Amino acid sequence: MTQLDFGGKSCEVDQDGFLLDPECWNEDVARAILKHHNGPELNEQTLSILQFMREHYKKFNSFPILHAVCKKLNQPKECVREEFLDPLLAWKAAGLPKPENVVSEADDRNHEFYRLISMQ
Repeated sequence: MTQLDFGGKSCEVDQDGFLLDPECWNEDVARAILKHHNGPELNEQTLSILQFMREHYKKFNSFPILHAVCKKLNQPKECVREEFLDPLLAWKAAGLPKPENVVSEADDRNHEFYRLISMQ
């Protein structure tokens, strides 16, 4: 296991960079994860996406479909991809557990979305 260090505190992450303890998450942790993975700066929009994903996961014990995240936040259809480029980076930055299965589905020739399924 690896330690993610930020501001004098640290959290354990697995070999792929997912937090091992979701309770360790806060905005500083999200910033450290994004910085470590060369992701975007944490701003109001990216933070709202991460917080929504965390709330959804806590409530339903499943990963939200990316288009649903954007729709619920009244943001453009591709908001997660536009902000984070890689949807898995958004899940890491939100402090969610590593999904066991990732399914990519195309809804037309130009768009694809990810459905993350936790089999825990």
